[in-house]
Amino acid sequence: MSAWKLGLSRRLIVPLLALLLAPLTALAHEARPAYLAIAETAPGQYSVLWRTPMLAGMRLPVALQLPQGVRDLRPPQYDELAESRVERRWIDAGKGGLQGKRIDFRGLELTITDVFVRIERLDGAHSTEIVRPSRPYIEVPAPRGGLATAQAFLLQGVEHILFGADHLLFVLGLLLIVKDRWMLVKTITAFTLAHSLTLAAATLGYANIPGPPLNAAIALTILFLGPEIVRSWRGETSFTIRHPWVVALAFGLLHGFGFASGLTALGLPHDEIPFALLSFNVGVEIGQLGFVALILLLLRAFKVLEMHWPLWLERTPGYIVGSLGAFWTIQRVMLIVSGE
Repeated sequence: MSAWKLGLSRRLIVPLLALLLAPLTALAHEARPAYLAIAETAPGQYSVLWRTPMLAGMRLPVALQLPQGVRDLRPPQYDELAESRVERRWIDAGKGGLQGKRIDFRGLELTITDVFVRIERLDGAHSTEIVRPSRPYIEVPAPRGGLATAQAFLLQGVEHILFGADHLLFVLGLLLIVKDRWMLVKTITAFTLAHSLTLAAATLGYANIPGPPLNAAIALTILFLGPEIVRSWRGETSFTIRHPWVVALAFGLLHGFGFASGLTALGLPHDEIPFALLSFNVGVEIGQLGFVALILLLLRAFKVLEMHWPLWLERTPGYIVGSLGAFWTIQRVMLIVSGE
């Protein structure tokens, strides 16, 4: 048996465990962003849409604070949706408008959630920014070009998969099953094609799966890989072990709907969706390939250093994949049953 075959099932150890154990009790996509859309309707006047995600039935504890001197033109409106809370306001920011003024997001620094901000001006120019917990405010900028907007969507795609522990565990499970480099290429390519297809379909509005059943189904795909990993350890075979790319293709369709939730939750204007979709998907691929590269580099480092580990420790990542898959499946099914 080649060093490659031995490596993927026997040498994923301690550095990876910290990554996997951190999100133990996380729900899918708990790091999905809040969204602020500001559109200038007249000189110095704006419509404001402030959307905050609901996490396990609770609203994200972040409050929008507009600059001093801003007044409401009419009473705000509030809508409680299944996965978010939406606040709509119509404001007057005075003669100078909002440009150069500061908007704060109180409480954001206590979360792991970003805020996606889109500002549209009266002349049609627009800009897109990402506000992070480390800097929980934005100074309204002058119009920026399309390159900056593409960068914002790309970064959001990278963050979406890197904070999506369920997606990364599924990829890890596949890595523990594949037997050679060529099969790895086929498997990752199949997963990419599949989730890109449903990401596009969901974002463009051609298909949709409600969030709670989708999250449960994604957890079930991870649970499915647990017994397959054990079979591969025992030297047994199955359709999944022989053809992991087929499983990646089939289950990747579900994961694509999960990726789409990170983009559609932003409530983007229809004419911006194709551009956002392309940039976001590229970001997802960069994050996914970065994760795979990290695993392969760890394997290479362990091989060069000739490091050896107890059998139970070598197999811990595989048990984590199956155990978290089971935990998330039960947790998310219970959320469906309880109606939360």
